[in-house]
Amino acid sequence: MHTELILRLKQQDRTALSQLYDLYSSALYGVVLRIVLSPELAQQVLQDTFLKVWKNSASYDSAKGRLFTWLLNIARNTAIDATRTAHFRYKQKTESLDTLVSRPGNDSINPDHLGVREAVETLDEKYKSLIDLIYFKGYTQEEVAEETGIPIGTVKTRLRYAMNELRKVFGETNTVAFLLMAEALRNALK
Repeated sequence: MHTELILRLKQQDRTALSQLYDLYSSALYGVVLRIVLSPELAQQVLQDTFLKVWKNSASYDSAKGRLFTWLLNIARNTAIDATRTAHFRYKQKTESLDTLVSRPGNDSINPDHLGVREAVETLDEKYKSLIDLIYFKGYTQEEVAEETGIPIGTVKTRLRYAMNELRKVFGETNTVAFLLMAEALRNALK
């Protein structure tokens, strides 16, 4: 099914894009929302993501990775770009506390509902802080190294260790949550 969908997308078939949106928008929205912290901005980033997917569909190469990974990378990078704008930073400084701590709606995959936050809390502080910066706040590994003063090699090592520990915590009980988190962290390690 995905092979045909990808082929149709590369041929600029609008129904393929619509089908792709139906299949992946919920999962991508949940990831984007964790980065931008605003439902309105998350919707805009999601739309921008699918616009980029449409424009760059010819660049997708299944030999380099799964379709979801490609989509996740585009969504994550678009969300991070959105947080780097002057308008976003100004808005974050002026947002009320209530808005910043509000929970996303039930129509998306929310890492808090999947137990990700609780699993991360079981980690030692030196791992928990890295996961928080990369997974929940959308930092790159270079930004984490700069922010924390930890060498980049140590950041990578700690992230790999944290992933292994989280794999143990999630076990078989919440595979979806672990896969979403693992994808984001693996991309940060590249």
